[in-house]
Amino acid sequence: MRTVTGIGEMKALVAEWRAAGRTIGFVPTMGYLHEGHLSLVRGSKKRCGATVVSIFVNPAQFGPGEDLQRYPRDLERDAAMLEREGAEALFVPAAEDVYPPGYRTYVEVHGLQDRLCGRSRPGHFRGVATVVLKLFNIVRPDVAFFGAKDAQQALIIEKMARDLDLDVEIAVCPIVRDPDGLALSSRNAYLSPEERKAATVLSRSLAEAERLVRAGERDAARLVDRVKDIIAGEPLARLDYAEIVEGETLEPAVEVRGDTLVLLAVFIGRTRLIDNARIRA
Repeated sequence: MRTVTGIGEMKALVAEWRAAGRTIGFVPTMGYLHEGHLSLVRGSKKRCGATVVSIFVNPAQFGPGEDLQRYPRDLERDAAMLEREGAEALFVPAAEDVYPPGYRTYVEVHGLQDRLCGRSRPGHFRGVATVVLKLFNIVRPDVAFFGAKDAQQALIIEKMARDLDLDVEIAVCPIVRDPDGLALSSRNAYLSPEERKAATVLSRSLAEAERLVRAGERDAARLVDRVKDIIAGEPLARLDYAEIVEGETLEPAVEVRGDTLVLLAVFIGRTRLIDNARIRA
């Protein structure tokens, strides 16, 4: 595996692969990798001739008082994991190269970016869309792989790619969970053992919503109330939001029909976790 730090070097390497007829798969990450990230790498390896993984803790998507400085980092560990998975390149750009002095250009996806996590984290998705577009322009992937846990992010990236006529397929891969149901996240590293146990309240509340839908419940408000009740029953949990929305537009759903998302953001102690379930009824 080749580790690349320069933007020009990354562009040249991809151009070399393309000249040799190789398709490019891309997995953008912020590092501190876990099995969820590695599942995306494996998806890329199955579909593409060369796989690039980026590690960049993007300052543009963190707001004031958020965890930019303490976000977990271990580049040596991450590189060893990617080497074992057979990634062809690890791209680790410097922040001053991605956002050089005088940088002024940002990408916004109106109608999707300001609700749910965007409401709780103003400017977050502007930072996400901007850095992803920049990485796409550098790596020029044929297919880019994202996890379904960040459902709002995936929809925003898909919409950006369509609206800007980007020559990249967005592949959204299933959520990877621990055996007790907790969705894998780099931020799980913040949790104490007691908080780690409490964090399963997210997946448990989603599982109850899915159970109720299978039993015939379709009223979104009643389903959300049940989800909130379960979360309220966990002393270490503080709800940010629980919503049921249309799966392609993120518009609030009155009832569960067709493709519907149940979305959660919950603080466990000081750690904010997200999760979701896609329900097709």
